[in-house]
Amino acid sequence: MTTTAAATLLDGIVTELVDRKAVRHAVLAVESADQTLRLTSAAGQARPDGSPMLPETPFHYASVTKLYTAVVVMQLCEQERVGLDVPITTYLPPEVTQGLHRLRGVDHSGEITVRHLLSHTSGVPDYFLDTPEGETSFSDLLVQGDVAYDLDDVVARVRRLTPYFPPQDPDATRRRARYSDTNFQLLGAIVASVTGTPFQQAVEEQVLEPLGLDDTWFAGRPRGGRRELPAAIWSGDDVIDAPLAMASMAPEGGLIGTAADALTFLRGLVTGRLFERDTTLGLMQERWTRFGLPRDRTAIMAPGWPIEYGLGIKRFRLPRILNAGRRAPTLIGHTGASGSWLFWCPDHELYLGGTVDQTTAAGLPYQRLPRAIHRLSSSNRPGADRS
Repeated sequence: MTTTAAATLLDGIVTELVDRKAVRHAVLAVESADQTLRLTSAAGQARPDGSPMLPETPFHYASVTKLYTAVVVMQLCEQERVGLDVPITTYLPPEVTQGLHRLRGVDHSGEITVRHLLSHTSGVPDYFLDTPEGETSFSDLLVQGDVAYDLDDVVARVRRLTPYFPPQDPDATRRRARYSDTNFQLLGAIVASVTGTPFQQAVEEQVLEPLGLDDTWFAGRPRGGRRELPAAIWSGDDVIDAPLAMASMAPEGGLIGTAADALTFLRGLVTGRLFERDTTLGLMQERWTRFGLPRDRTAIMAPGWPIEYGLGIKRFRLPRILNAGRRAPTLIGHTGASGSWLFWCPDHELYLGGTVDQTTAAGLPYQRLPRAIHRLSSSNRPGADRS
């Protein structure tokens, strides 16, 4: 298949994404491991002012940011400045950690380790989605209007919530995992404490600058004089315009960048450029824990079965029973609540990054990417039309 034909195929996939209900725009970047295939396609309206969505338009990475945070934590582990199985009380003061995890009268806060945070096995409530009685969730506040907050606000809210379960034994055959943005707020605080620099600066110095990611920055902290507006995020028919909140959620969802920069980061991660040891990426994927089926309202809004989680990284493969009995491709990376994604597909040696920027379509990457990979890989097989 010629590059032109591949681009036409990718344009068709992106058009199908934009045709989905409530999706205003989409961007999808694809690269093969050998870089013979390197394409980005975009379609739709980037912002309410009618600006077109272009391949180079920056967008909010949302929870794809967690992958960057995890990389910095793992780098600190390589340097023996952080230990995976060391209690977080070693790195954070009592005013942060005390009472974070009080379940049935027992305070488990001192049992929480860095590994628990990275793997979402801490049981700590999600400050963003969970709601103390008589209050409004942060996610609802975000739709209603902008609000700034800091770690003290996060901790105060978490103390008014009930934990999901005790911190899990990492060696147990059956471990429970529950996605919680609180885990990564705490990881961001640990990075800042250990490095002695703001969390955002640590990511810039240890990830963005070494990889030359000049088109990636944190909300509220543009780099290199960048002032370009990112594509808007929609929640149904409402635009989420919340720069203060986006800046507040730096460790778990605050990055903004282009699809091309996202793929450069992912390639750097997969090929080992970001780590000193060849074994570190394997360590992030050594113990996968599958999220359970949703049993409450907020669980429905968070990643669930059959998604698995390692250390700051997701793995997804649609079960055969849900894929007409066929083996589906494995996707490794991360997604975000705005319908953003960044995945490595080892089965077909493809990198994929992009977004639809619609919170009501957060599950779209899991639904559509396996099909897109099948179409792209099928067209590239030996014997396929290359005229």
